[in-house]
Amino acid sequence: MSRKCQLSGKGPMSGNNRSHALNATRRKWNVNLQKATVIIDGKPTKVRVSARQLRTLRKSA
Repeated sequence: MSRKCQLSGKGPMSGNNRSHALNATRRKWNVNLQKATVIIDGKPTKVRVSARQLRTLRKSA
């Protein structure tokens, strides 16, 4: 399974770790994915959705 929100398409971001000596090593920020049951086309469906998207869904419902 990919680390991608199934509703918004949001995926992981990449960048650098920086030490005190300013050495750069690559790192990744993953999406905060949660399993949620969402009603799609009138049927409850389990999806992996980002926490931000889950907040948005709960706000609009």
